Order: sequence, then structure tokens, then C-alpha cells
Amino acid sequence: MARARLWGAFLITLVLVPTLHGCSGLKSHQANKIPQYGVIDPNQPRELQMVSLPPYVIEPPDELEVSVKPAIPDLSISTLTVQTDGTIDFGFGGDVYVAGLTLAQAEQKIADHLSRLPAIEKSRQRIEVSVRLVNGSASKFYYVLGTVTTQGRFPITGNETVLDAMLTAGLRANSLPEKAYLVRRHPAGGPDLVLKVDWFGIKDRGDSLTNYQLFPGDRLIVPGGKPPGLLSTLFGGG
Repeated sequence: MARARLWGAFLITLVLVPTLHGCSGLKSHQANKIPQYGVIDPNQPRELQMVSLPPYVIEPPDELEVSVKPAIPDLSISTLTVQTDGTIDFGFGGDVYVAGLTLAQAEQKIADHLSRLPAIEKSRQRIEVSVRLVNGSASKFYYVLGTVTTQGRFPITGNETVLDAMLTAGLRANSLPEKAYLVRRHPAGGPDLVLKVDWFGIKDRGDSLTNYQLFPGDRLIVPGGKPPGLLSTLFGGG
């Protein structure tokens, strides 16, 4: 009886060992079947060589802190949300369209608008306006798509990189980050900008060449292979 059990265990081992060995090569086999998109551009901002983001452009649903000097009677101004139509509402003072403007441009446009109010126009007072973002951006994001734990959009502060995006979205057992690429939006009619990501360079060698700085609207695509099978999952393969 004991010999029978030993013989059975031996047969199971003969079956499982090649299977588990194949799991280790399955992922590389799948990776070979997926093309690598993009080019490496050493002139792109990246880790250790970041740049400041362009002047902030207001979009819904940004929250703006608007201060006016001198104060205008009967006009309560504090925190205003950019509405879906691109305007901010000053109540009896009317609406001002600010979407697509920088903060400095919005200050000038609001000042011009308020200066035309009858009470201000009559007094000939010079209006000064300050516009600031409240609690950072509510309208600027980057996106992570593909085989990751959490697909979606993530808020951007200006110093995120490809590595930050990978860690934030999370990799799955069948993710192929070595095939990842970054797509940067461009003006209508402009050429595509697709940047290759050297994941092993970033992860294993600390190479910052393709650890690109992310900009609003960037899409990081992470391809993937077939989900691991049951045996692969149980024995840590795949």
C-alpha cells in the first residue's frame, strides 16, 4: 500500500514538474507575441530632469478662490466652482466665462467684467482681482489603461512619472509592463507621440531615461497576456 502511494506521488510529480516549468516561460512567450510600441526620446522630461508644467488652464469643475479689491457692496465673492458651461457665477454680478483661460487671464477678464457694473463704473474705482485654485486641480488627470489592478484616471500634481503611475495603478500577475508605452496627446492634426517604456531599466537598473514625467492627458498603456491558470496560480507560476 505504501509503495502504491509512493508510486502515485511520483506520477503526479512527473506531470506537474513540466507544467510548472512551462509556466515560467509562458509569460515571456506571451510577451514575444505582443509588439513593442513607441520610441525612446531622450529629450522628453523625466525623472531627475523634470520641468514645470505649462500655465494652468481652467476647466470645469475647478474651484477658484476669487478675491476682489476694493470690496464690492452686495457682491459676495469667495470660492466659486467652474460650471459645466465654463462660467463662474457672481450672482447679481452676472456670469463670467473662464474655461480655457489661465489664472492670470481669468483675473483680467473678471476685473474687466466687474468694472462694467453700474456701481463700479460710476465710482470709477480701479478693480483688482486675484484668482487661485482651491485644493489643487480638479480637472487635470493622467490615465492608466490595460492590464493593471486599477484602470482609470489619476490626479496629477506635476511631478508624477511612469513609475509612479505603475505603482499607483498596480500590476497584475499577467501584466506585461516591459511592453508598456506612453501616449501623449497632441493638437489636432499633429503627429502621434508614442514613447517606449524600458520597464526593466526603470525597475532593475534605476535607469531614468524612460521614466518620463507625466503631463495632463497622458495615457500609459500596459498590455497583458492570458490570465494565469489554476495550477500556475496555486504554485506561484505565470
